[in-house]
Amino acid sequence: MDELFALLDKQSDKVVELQTNLTAIPAIGPKNGGDGEVDKARYLHEYLESMGIEDVREFRAPDSEVPCGYRPNLVAVIPGKDTGKTLWVISHIDVVPPGDLQLWKTDPYTMVHDGDTLIGRGVEDNQQGIVSSLLAAHALLDCKITPEINFGMIFVADEETGSTFGLDYLVREQEDLFKKDDLFLIPDFGVPSSEMVEVAEKSMFWLKVIIEGKQCHASTPDQGVNSLVPCAEFILRIKELETLFPAENPIYDPPRSTFQPTMKEANVTNVNTIPGRDVFYVDSRVLPEYELSEVLDVIKGFGRDIEAKYDVNVTYEITQEEQAAPATPADSEVVVKAIRSIKKVYNNDPRPVGVGGGTVAAFLRRCGYQAVVWATLNHNAHQPNEWASISNTIGDAKVIADMLLAE
Repeated sequence: MDELFALLDKQSDKVVELQTNLTAIPAIGPKNGGDGEVDKARYLHEYLESMGIEDVREFRAPDSEVPCGYRPNLVAVIPGKDTGKTLWVISHIDVVPPGDLQLWKTDPYTMVHDGDTLIGRGVEDNQQGIVSSLLAAHALLDCKITPEINFGMIFVADEETGSTFGLDYLVREQEDLFKKDDLFLIPDFGVPSSEMVEVAEKSMFWLKVIIEGKQCHASTPDQGVNSLVPCAEFILRIKELETLFPAENPIYDPPRSTFQPTMKEANVTNVNTIPGRDVFYVDSRVLPEYELSEVLDVIKGFGRDIEAKYDVNVTYEITQEEQAAPATPADSEVVVKAIRSIKKVYNNDPRPVGVGGGTVAAFLRRCGYQAVVWATLNHNAHQPNEWASISNTIGDAKVIADMLLAE
């Protein structure tokens, strides 16, 4: 292990080379106005083969929205002593568009190297994970070390717009790739301290609430039904959900379910008109033990009270709904291995955590696989002047290598 770590410590130039080449190949999905990931996948495919990895496969998810007709997903495996078990490291090759170019100090697709910092679109999300896995593979091959279990690298498409043509496709259509005892690490969430190992997610529920009364002149309110007043009362009642769904779990921050009124659509544009239609939205992040249908039923109960009190009509539209996948147990093999290796490399105090939003690990957890989401990240994803750290990239590669070599 000392030899392998020493080799990784010398790989700064390799990090810069890989990040430069990856950044120069935009890989934007069609929903975000791009042509997909095929060019970036081709570069990675050739690179993996140039490393001497014999088992490199491409799985093409059909997609008529891109010129080539498919979205590429790459799988590469380095055999271990136990060839019946694999640690899979899953990174995504697509990126989001750069956004407002005036907010960038440099060309988003020309990687800039400044000390330990690398700047460019995609360098953190998710090229740091890509490069860390490649560094770990290089170190194993160069040191002629056979890992305890297989080392599998997966580079998926379409993570930024739902994973239908990426990890979801692989889990649905290529299930023979995986065995139930396989371990999964997804380096696409983390904090600068490296201490958060994501093992669980809350369910997510976005609801549009539409309240309809009757518009009229403000000087003759009896001729109409003011929709704003019942809307305001409905918004205030949303807070009651926290009392009605009171469970807590300290693995999450915050440890409870949250129910927040958020966006409010505009109603009338002048002061002397009583509105006849108001619309607001609710963002709910719900602990997995509750069914989202239960939450909706309670909200609709509030709505019936509002309708009866104010003589309005209330309707609903679900804009997003995702029931949480089962959590990866905190004492599972992949969590124990990850925490042990993170602590060894970073000399810190890593811990399993739950998050409020969804991750691609949900596709795996729903099928019963052990999956953690972890990396050492600085929260630059999707921002202008996105940046990543060379030292963090190398440190995360050490964690991957250590997980593979620990018995």
